[in-house]
Amino acid sequence: MELALENLQLAFAGGGAALHGIDLSVAAGEQLALIGPSGAGKTSLLRCAGTALRPTAGQLRLDAMEPWALGEGARQHLRSRIGLIHQAPPLPPRQRVVTAVLAGRLGRWPLWRALLSLLWPQDLPVAQAALARMEVADKLFARCDQLSGGQLQRVGIARVLCQQADLLLADEPVSALDPALARHVLETLCAEARSRGATLLVSLHAVELALACFPRIVGLREGRVLFDKPAAEVSAQDLAELYAAERQPA
Repeated sequence: MELALENLQLAFAGGGAALHGIDLSVAAGEQLALIGPSGAGKTSLLRCAGTALRPTAGQLRLDAMEPWALGEGARQHLRSRIGLIHQAPPLPPRQRVVTAVLAGRLGRWPLWRALLSLLWPQDLPVAQAALARMEVADKLFARCDQLSGGQLQRVGIARVLCQQADLLLADEPVSALDPALARHVLETLCAEARSRGATLLVSLHAVELALACFPRIVGLREGRVLFDKPAAEVSAQDLAELYAAERQPA
């Protein structure tokens, strides 16, 4: 799925702004990482791209369609093609992992099958395979409130793997994982996107992981794009300017 942002702006109702004139073009199948200090606008940009937030001004196009110009039904269909991965996945505590993961299949099932799956999980091999890729296959029938934060993050990613979305948007998806496991999960996400030609945008605080796993890096600061470069061209000076405010002594 292609993504195009032109002069995208997002202001808060109480004043202040999260995004200031963002221009960003992402081709179908491209993979990029968003980096920047806390409050830079990474989450806001992803939420706009996923149509969870409506921009205050500017244009957002997904496959040349403007989501907010579509009817409700067409916009919902467009959203079904977008996979959202949250830092803290919104999984009901008492829900079984298998049910949470198979929720990624709901857009592909008729209503009767979705209801049946609550009693007798459908597409069980698909759920098992997704959890195995995240190294939590043994948690298939566990309850979500029995999992650690890192395990919950991986269950949320497994759900999106089952969805097979055309656009994958991940907001700090590995923040609760150790570095080795975090890299494995990111490489798995990249491989999944590459195998299906899906577009992948990931926000990361871990700069070293972003540079190691993604070919394109977009640096955000104070709601603006500071740089947009191939990972190999991101310099120490670029990073120093991006995180300058965070590194100043108190």
